[in-house]
Amino acid sequence: MNETGLHYKYKITVIGDPAVGKTSLIQTYTKGSFKTDYLPTIGAQFSVYEEEIEKVKFTLFLWDIAGQDKYHFLRPAFYEGSKAAIIVYSLEESEKGTESLKHIDEWHDDIKEYCGNIPIVLFGNKVDLVDEQALTDKKVSKIVDTEGFIGYYRTSAKTGTRVVEAFQAIVKALYTREDISK
Repeated sequence: MNETGLHYKYKITVIGDPAVGKTSLIQTYTKGSFKTDYLPTIGAQFSVYEEEIEKVKFTLFLWDIAGQDKYHFLRPAFYEGSKAAIIVYSLEESEKGTESLKHIDEWHDDIKEYCGNIPIVLFGNKVDLVDEQALTDKKVSKIVDTEGFIGYYRTSAKTGTRVVEAFQAIVKALYTREDISK
């Protein structure tokens, strides 16, 4: 047990278009590893990870939800019990990146419909594939403000850039919510 004796358990759903790096982000965060081979998630995968932040212990159940449309009918069951969500899109300057950015609103609406008002963080992944200095966040900032995301992080599952910081931001938001509700 930790010093405070506090231990919280949270289910966090990770969603977004196919091949934006959801599984890789979870692997980087929980195992510190990155695999270059792309294997699409079938249905959902989940990982259990224990994190200690500011002497408080958290058990995180990270649900990696398949982004392919053919699994849409399964998502409501997978979302059930989620305390927070992470929406991932790709920063790649390609059709995949452009499409995943366009779909943020759809993913947001989906999670709100089935989970209500839970904290949601936006990850712009694959920052290692672009010139970060050249990125403009006007469109993303508008989405973050309009949809009420609790944060936005440019991440790279491959290099680990901001991955831990981004995951910990959502854990801290959940803990703050928990603390406030007491």
